[in-house]
Amino acid sequence: MNSNATTRPGFPRRPRRESAAIHFGADYNPDQWPEATWEQDIALMRRAGVTVVTLPVFSWAHIQPNEDTWDFEWLDRIMDRLAQAGIDVDMATSTASPPAWLTSKHPEVLPVTRTGETLWPGGRQQWRPTSPVFRRYALELTRRLAERYGSHPALAAWHVNNELGCHNAYDYSDDAAAAFRAWLRERYTTLETLNDAWGTAFWSQTYHRWEEILPPRLAASEPNPSQLLDFRRFSSDALRDHLRAESEVLRAITPDVPITTNFMVMGDTSAMDYPGWADDVDFVSNDHYLDPGPGGIDELAFSASLTSAIAKGRPWWLMEHATSAVNWRPVNPPKLPGELMRDSLTHLGHGADAICFFQWRASRAGAEKYHAALLPHAGEDSRLFRDVVALGKSLEDLAAVAGSPALPARAAVIFDYESWWSLTQEFLPHTRLDYRGQALDWYRALVAAGMRVDVVTARNNLERYDLLVAPLLHVVPADLAERLHAAVAGGTHLVTTYFSGTVDEHDHIILGGYPGALRDLLGIRVEEFSPLLDDDAAALSNGGTGRMWSERVELTAPDVQVLRRYEHARGIEAGVPAVTRRPVGQGSATYVSTRLEGEDLAELVAELLASAGIGPDLPEPLRGQVIASARRGEAADYWTLTNRGNHDLGTAAAVAGMLGGVPLGGADSLGVSNAVVVRVPRN
Repeated sequence: MNSNATTRPGFPRRPRRESAAIHFGADYNPDQWPEATWEQDIALMRRAGVTVVTLPVFSWAHIQPNEDTWDFEWLDRIMDRLAQAGIDVDMATSTASPPAWLTSKHPEVLPVTRTGETLWPGGRQQWRPTSPVFRRYALELTRRLAERYGSHPALAAWHVNNELGCHNAYDYSDDAAAAFRAWLRERYTTLETLNDAWGTAFWSQTYHRWEEILPPRLAASEPNPSQLLDFRRFSSDALRDHLRAESEVLRAITPDVPITTNFMVMGDTSAMDYPGWADDVDFVSNDHYLDPGPGGIDELAFSASLTSAIAKGRPWWLMEHATSAVNWRPVNPPKLPGELMRDSLTHLGHGADAICFFQWRASRAGAEKYHAALLPHAGEDSRLFRDVVALGKSLEDLAAVAGSPALPARAAVIFDYESWWSLTQEFLPHTRLDYRGQALDWYRALVAAGMRVDVVTARNNLERYDLLVAPLLHVVPADLAERLHAAVAGGTHLVTTYFSGTVDEHDHIILGGYPGALRDLLGIRVEEFSPLLDDDAAALSNGGTGRMWSERVELTAPDVQVLRRYEHARGIEAGVPAVTRRPVGQGSATYVSTRLEGEDLAELVAELLASAGIGPDLPEPLRGQVIASARRGEAADYWTLTNRGNHDLGTAAAVAGMLGGVPLGGADSLGVSNAVVVRVPRN
């Protein structure tokens, strides 16, 4: 036990693995096991082809048993053993969950809910992002780790905290209130500007002193929507500020060691504005867990593509996913045979240069003891471990893909976090709009049409796409509206939907009629929204059905084409336009005023692709059956084809031949729940 020592004699730094391999590994928690287990772990890691592990994510209490005692000796030993085995370490700063002694001594670091309840220890992430006390202790731990291991030969990267905001994204404490006011002062400078941005004249909310402003705690009714939007921005920035604070310590001591933190681009995780965080890490990392229900693989590909967009097309790391069942859903089925390989290669196809899991060895105790791992409770003599070994071998065969950037598709779906935030508030015409679900619907429809599809953010280059779909793009600041206009004028075919372009960056209505910021581009005007009741629907002129929403669309430009009209909708006359398309410059702008699903959406997508002159990216036998992604190599492109689970599509060689390429790795055939990687030479 070392009480004060934080540095060790210098280790000769061995060259880190360059972009010549796909990294393969997992979170590793050796402090949860007897040290006699470590040698077996490392031997089995080598057998599986593991190249990197993340440690010690949740070991603060082990590293610092009390405020005045530090114990690095166990960590020294496992680091040395991993270095000797040639296994790299993505080293976490261990600050994700403070130890019991810290929260006992300083209960003021604990988060507070909207209703004023304290979130007590017993779980994880029991800390306020804005707590100066927590920050002081966390940075001291970060500094000691950096000084001790900065030159260790096993160290490949720093892993700041862990899943920032997973359980503590929103804090309403007095620390948060003070930090929120400081954030608002920096953003608005004067109370006059803030009052205007928040529209505080409504409900007598005008502020005359900064000290009057609070986080949106529990109130008699839903708080000010502009305040809510700013609080979400602030909360994301508070977590980002913690990321920056730890990173500054690490960069000062180890400027040549890359830094990352694991994002959570998946499912309903919405609190963090990850596109805004991307510049604060040296490479993007993401955690993703497959939805085992219908369409889960589509959602996985959607999230992987969005992660690639956040990484600006550069390679990124899949830091966590599951080998099989997780432990936190109401029902946790295991993955089917082939899905471990399929899921991993789908992430790889969208730019992942590391395929990692939670975790190496399945825990025997604790909240995640039923969460699958590379080494299951059954041990090495198990189907799951044999599949892990097979995956490791496949990733070795795919080394040529490493380092290659994403190859942009011709079609993309815009995903905007601020629009998502705004559409989760109360006091909307319809409070069940399901922003992410609507974006996924359009993504799936394009995939079904045989397109390779990107998911992008509003910060990405939008003009590179032939077809750009922006469903429910509710928040449209002036600069985004200008960029969309420019993209369409330059040849992009834009498709947007109801409740888009409605508000500016302050969540203020853009006056003059809907869809606000996009009204002139689309050549239409809507005076009033007509959301549909749950048991209601709109009948369309082509025999289709619209759900959830309808609008009385008025044409304001003579060149607007009407693609669908309402035959029947509550309060709307027959013949009113429902779907319009307007040629603009070299492109076009389409507006869909109701929610289309299934065959109705597929029919419209096919029509829009044809009118834009955009043919499918995949040969006919593969259209709709696979999700396609691609990366740009030096002399060839690397396509990953993921079976969506419908049919056995033939041998890998036959499928590769359809693209004019050869199979590089993955399954021997593109059967159900399989994926193949194809090398396609460029002419």
